[in-house]
Order: sequence, then C-alpha cells, then structure tokens
Amino acid sequence: MVSFKTTRSVRIARAQFERPEIMPVTIGVRREDKNEWERRVPLVPTDVAQLQAKYGLRFMVQSSPIRVYRDEEYLAAGIQVGEDLSPAQLIVAIKEVPVPLLMPGKTYMYFAHVTKGQPHNMPMLRRLLELGCSLVDYEKIVDEQNRRLIFFGRHAGYAGMVETLCGLGQRLATMGLQTPFAQVKHAYAYPDLDSAKGHLSDLGKQILRVGLPPSLRPLVIGLSGYGNVSRGAQEVLDCLNVRQVAVSELAAEADTKSEWGEIFKVIFREEDLVRPADPDAAFDLQDYYKNPERYRGCFEAHLPYLDVLVNAIYWEERYPRLVTREWARRSYVPGAQPRLKVIGDISCDIEGSIELTVKATTPDSPCYVYDPVTDAVHDGVSGNGPVIMAVDNLPCEFPRESSQYFSAVMRDIVWGLAAADWRTDFAELDLPSHIKKAVIVHKGELAPSYRYLEQFLEPVQQPVDRS
Repeated sequence: MVSFKTTRSVRIARAQFERPEIMPVTIGVRREDKNEWERRVPLVPTDVAQLQAKYGLRFMVQSSPIRVYRDEEYLAAGIQVGEDLSPAQLIVAIKEVPVPLLMPGKTYMYFAHVTKGQPHNMPMLRRLLELGCSLVDYEKIVDEQNRRLIFFGRHAGYAGMVETLCGLGQRLATMGLQTPFAQVKHAYAYPDLDSAKGHLSDLGKQILRVGLPPSLRPLVIGLSGYGNVSRGAQEVLDCLNVRQVAVSELAAEADTKSEWGEIFKVIFREEDLVRPADPDAAFDLQDYYKNPERYRGCFEAHLPYLDVLVNAIYWEERYPRLVTREWARRSYVPGAQPRLKVIGDISCDIEGSIELTVKATTPDSPCYVYDPVTDAVHDGVSGNGPVIMAVDNLPCEFPRESSQYFSAVMRDIVWGLAAADWRTDFAELDLPSHIKKAVIVHKGELAPSYRYLEQFLEPVQQPVDRS
C-alpha cells in the first residue's frame, strides 16, 4: 500500500473538520459513462464511509445503473446518492468527463490523457480553461523518482493475460489443435480475479495430465517489460505451472521437443529489445532512456522462438518498435507458418511498439487478425497473420478488484485535495508535492509545468462578421 506524508494544511484541516462550525468540503463521485464496460469507481463505499465518519467530509455519489458497486451499497453505508453533483467543490472520477458536462469553477480529478497533447482530448482541456476549472491528473501523481503512485497497471496485466490466453485457445482451435486453452473465458466472464486464477490453475493441472499437441511442445510465451503490468500478467500466467527461461537460453530451449510438453515464459528487458548502433558500444540503460536514437531495435530476432508475445512496455515514438509491418510481411508469406500466433498488446499504443496494433478493441470483441499481405485487419482469430489482442481498457474487466485497490490509495490522496484552498493562486496552493505535480490546470490556467500544452490548443475560430 502506498502511504503519503501529510502537509501542514492537511493536519490543520483534520482539526478544523472536527469543529461543527466549519463547513465540510463536499466531494462528488461521478458516474462513469464512457462506455458500457466502464464499471469502476474511484472510491468504494467502505472508504467513503470511513472518510465521512472520521474526518467529516461530505460525499455525493452520482447514481449509476452499471457501476460494480451499486447505489444501494453506497446508501447502506450512509452516503448520499443522486443525480446532481453541482453542490460538490471537488469531483473525482476514473475516465474523462464529457465536455458538455463540465461545470464552472470545479476541481476535477481523473485520468485526463492530455499531457501528450492528445488531439481527441484537447476540446476537453480547452473547456476546462474556459470554465475556470482545476484539473488533477492521476497519471502525473509521481514520487521523487518520477514513479507513478496510483495506477491500474497490475490489473491491466491480470485481464490482459486472461484475454491473451483466451485468444490463444480460440486460435489454436481454428488450426485444428484442441487444447485446455479453449476453456479459458474472457476476463469479464469470471465472477472475480480469484475465480479466473483458480480456473487457470485447474487448466494447468489438466495440461500436466494430458499434455499438449506435439506441435506445441514447448509452448513459449514471452513478456516484454517487467513493471507493474508485466507483474500482473505473470501472476496470472504462473497459475499454469510455467517454467521461466532466460533470454540467453531461449533459442535452445524453444527447439527442445519434450515428450509431454511444457509452457515456458521469457521476460525481456530493455537490453533484450535494443542494441547500440555503434557495434563497439555497450548497452547502458540510462543512456538508452536519454538517447534512444543511439540504439537500434533487435527484438525481432527473438520472435521466431515465441508462440505468444505479451507486450507490457511503456513506449514513445522516439524508441524503436518491437514488431514492425515489415517483419510481418517477410514472415507471413504464402505457405509459411510462423511460430508467433498471438500478440497480447496490453500497452495498446496504436501503431506503436507493436506496429500491427492498428486499432483498439473492446472486451466483447477483443481480438483481430492482422493480414501482412493486405495490410488489413478483420475481427476474430482466423486468417493469415497473427492474432492481436488490443483491449484498451483492460482493468474494467475486473472492476471490483480494480476499484478496491484504487480506492485504498485514493483514501489518502483525498485528504490532500480536501484540505487545500483551491481559491488561492497556484504558487500559494498548499498541496502535498506528489499531488501538486499533477495539477494540469488551476483556476482556468495551465500550471507552469504544463504550459507547453498551449501549442496543442488551437485558437477558437471567431465567427466572420458578414454584415
């Protein structure tokens, strides 16, 4: 669990809120309505009730027909549920608030997806500025080492691995290979994460009993990355009784045909993904981060030994890709049967580290096949080319566990938000440092660290006077 130090304003506020003459801050918990799959909530009923009872904060929860925690659960915990959040000074959510629903002068907190100048969210950012709002972005709440303190990465890994294995079972079935993987369900079809892990453990035992078809011996699953997303994916994968193989041993182990068949996992780090452009230079991790142009991608040399690739890395355009269209065109030629069958792209950067990821998918249709010959995709798992699993909102497939984890961290963060006087100028805004670094907009102006976003905000076109 992440713990945060309290600022002086937080300590003062705690004392003040215990005095009945002080009007408590009202915090609104917004419903999620980006799509039918988004059932998470930033604060679960037990945590909201604790904050209300212990510190005197007031909460208003917007009614929702799909939220994983029902209205009745909040009401039973003594929390106000309704439609109108206008009395709230602070409004917290998971996903972006639609532009027409933004209210003047409010402080909002959600995953904003604006710090890279994402075009689809610039109208939202512009409207926040126009309305004199403040915006805190979860993604920018980081520690002194710039590590994120609140995230859903591990839960993306959980669901991403389940969906990847589900896609693998379906793809193998289209190839005439009947395996226990065909029994893997979509992540959202399991009652909870423990049920999914228990089912995979049973399938792992079944594989030990009946083995795998000879053409799948061994089955090699590679994971790019070793952070929270990868750790979540590995936690699920390990339920199948896998054996880890070093990258240096991959080529030899992948070609070893066992009598019964095994499942191998291989974890790829940065030094396995790229090499220095200068043949006389040695790989240096910090140099790679600072000067990626000095490095060239080498990951495609590993692909002939993988049946499944699970992508869990952070990627920007300045870094080399892992899988390219050119590699796919060379590999999936007529008559060829490359070993790589499925790519579970948990990172889901469109045409990013996996260039074959050309669109994002949804939980009810998580996979498509990329055809390198036609450079086209079609939904499903059959056809020439690898299966791509590219659900862009994987944590929503385990909504209760995701919400519980997120809320446990938010429980401490909320205090910092509630204690601050959001009417003051940014320089005087007294927030814990990890929260203040995440303030993108304050009182209708971009915070100093985010003024570079002005270049992405096109000026509003003024109407032409034709009188």
